[in-house]
Amino acid sequence: MSDKKAQHGVSLKKEWLACRFQEGLVFKKLDAKGKVFIEYLPAENAWVPIDAPNYTFINCFWVSGSYKGQGYGAQLLQECIRDSEGKAGIVAVSSHKKRPYLSEKSYYVKHGFEVCDTAPPYFELLVKRFDPDAPLPRFKESAKQQIVADGDGLVVLYTDQCPFTDHYTGEELDAIEQAYGIPVKRVKLTTKEQAQNAPSAFTTYSAFYNGRFVTHEILTKAKFDKLWNTLGEPQG
Repeated sequence: MSDKKAQHGVSLKKEWLACRFQEGLVFKKLDAKGKVFIEYLPAENAWVPIDAPNYTFINCFWVSGSYKGQGYGAQLLQECIRDSEGKAGIVAVSSHKKRPYLSEKSYYVKHGFEVCDTAPPYFELLVKRFDPDAPLPRFKESAKQQIVADGDGLVVLYTDQCPFTDHYTGEELDAIEQAYGIPVKRVKLTTKEQAQNAPSAFTTYSAFYNGRFVTHEILTKAKFDKLWNTLGEPQG
């Protein structure tokens, strides 16, 4: 939040949170300046393309830097477990290896989660079930098919969740468009329904090139320069 370029994005994130609180989102953090927090809400209201009725969805879970290894993550997760009493379980989106903006799979597995579904190219849906008879959560077909309408050139799908993308969907994408002479389209998801039928498992930010998923990491001109020569190759 100290990044001056992100200030408008911070405001948008706060507005997004305020609306989600009305839908059952819970935000808990350590009383410190560091990033030690968890967000979760009923999976029916999650801004991700999953089917997980009567589950809790962990929207964001972050313990940073010097705060790691002190048990804060376990305490936050326990809060989520306690608040999910009576639910079928808890779900979260991760990946088969460590990636930016996604909580580590190994941490979830350590605390009793297991992979229940996957979506290309590397997303995994993890579940901690309380009710063994409840249906397993699944990614929706839209996340698996990854079909982007009018997908020529670079298409970036994003929301007002964090990480803050406002600046990067403006100046940085303009720079890419000018440097490479390719069409750039921005698709902002503004409703829960749009997000729940999105062509990517990560709706905060996902980039597609000529209809194919490229990355869920925020693109800058420098990052796109490095990706340019690999865009004809599978990502994963």
